[in-house]
Amino acid sequence: MYRFVFTQVLSRLDPEDAHRLTVRALRLLSVTPVLRRLVHRRLAPRDPALRVQAFGVHFPGPFGLAAGFDKEAGCVEALSALGFGHVEVGTITAHAQPGNARPRLFRLPANRAVINRMGFNNAGAGAAARLLGRTRGVPAIVGVNIGKTKVVPDSGAVDDYVTSAKELAPLADYLVVNVSSPNTPGLRDLQAVELLGPLLRAVKEVADGTPKRTPLLVKIAPDLADEDVDAVADLALELGLDGIIATNTTIGREPLTEAERPRDRAVRDERGGLSGRPLKARSLEVLRRLRARVGDRLVLVSVGGVEDVDDVWERLLAGATLVQGYTGLIYEGPLWAHRINRELSRRLRRHKVVDLRQIIGRTAG
Repeated sequence: MYRFVFTQVLSRLDPEDAHRLTVRALRLLSVTPVLRRLVHRRLAPRDPALRVQAFGVHFPGPFGLAAGFDKEAGCVEALSALGFGHVEVGTITAHAQPGNARPRLFRLPANRAVINRMGFNNAGAGAAARLLGRTRGVPAIVGVNIGKTKVVPDSGAVDDYVTSAKELAPLADYLVVNVSSPNTPGLRDLQAVELLGPLLRAVKEVADGTPKRTPLLVKIAPDLADEDVDAVADLALELGLDGIIATNTTIGREPLTEAERPRDRAVRDERGGLSGRPLKARSLEVLRRLRARVGDRLVLVSVGGVEDVDDVWERLLAGATLVQGYTGLIYEGPLWAHRINRELSRRLRRHKVVDLRQIIGRTAG
C-alpha cells in the first residue's frame, strides 16, 4: 500500500513538501491520545530479547531513528509508537535559523538515496526544550543532536554548543555533538582533535552536571581518513565520552550508479550530504574500525545505509549496540521499524538468542 502511495502521490511532490506533510500527520498522531496508544500497542517493540542497555539507558529495541527527520522535536511520541526504539531529534542549534535556500532536499530513487543540504533549519534550542519538556503519553527514548548556529563564528562555536547543551541536556536521554554535517560552512573542521577536544570538554561539563548525568556522544563523518577516525576514537576514550555515532552523510558521490548522475541537479551540484544505500559500505567499514580501536569501552551507534533486518543484524555483529536509519523510512514507509523489529525477533529466536548482548560484536576482529 505504501509503495503505491509513494509512487503515485509522494514521489510527485517536492521532497521537502512531502516531508512537511508527513511531519504534520505525525504531530497529529502525537496529540491524539487514544490513537497514539493504539498504534504504540500494535507497533512498538515488545520482545524482551530486543531490549538492550546502553550508557545506563534501557532501550526497548536496538533500532532507532537517526537525527534529521524530527528537526523540531515535535513527533517523538508518534515515531516511538511506530516502533522506533529511540528517536534522535535535531539537529538543533542554540538560535533559530531558516537553513539553506530551497530546493535543498532531493530523492535518488534508483540509488535508494537522498541528498540534503538543509542547513540545520530549526526553531532553536528554547523551542525544542519546550516541546521536550511536555509529559509524554507513550514511552519514548529521546536523543538530542546539537550543532552550531550558522551565523556564529568559529571562535564562538564552543559557547554556542554549550548554550544548546544547557537548554537540552536535562531533557535528553542522551546528547549528541554533531560536528559532521556538510551543510554548515566550517563545521566539519571541528572534527580535528585539537578543536574537538575543547568543544567536547565544555559540553561534557554541562552534560555531567545534569540531575541524572546525561550521556554524551559525538557524531562523525564517513569522509574522515582512517587515521582521523582513530584519533577521534582515542579522544573519546580520553575524555570519557559514552559513545560515538558513525556515520553522518557523505559529501562523496562515487557510490552512486550512473542512472542518476547525468540528469539530477543535486548530483551535478555536488553540494549537500548523501544518505541511504550508497553509504552502506563506508559506514560499516568505519564501525568495524571503531570497534577494533575501542572494543566495548564505548557504545557504538551505527547509521548509514541501513535498509532492512540484514543490515541491522550485520551492524550488531560488527559491534554496534544501537543501529539507526532515516532514508529507509522515506522509501519503506511508516511500518518500516515495526517490520525490522518483528524480523529481528524471529532471527533471534531462530539463533536461540535470549539476550541481544550475546551477538553484539560477535564478528568483530
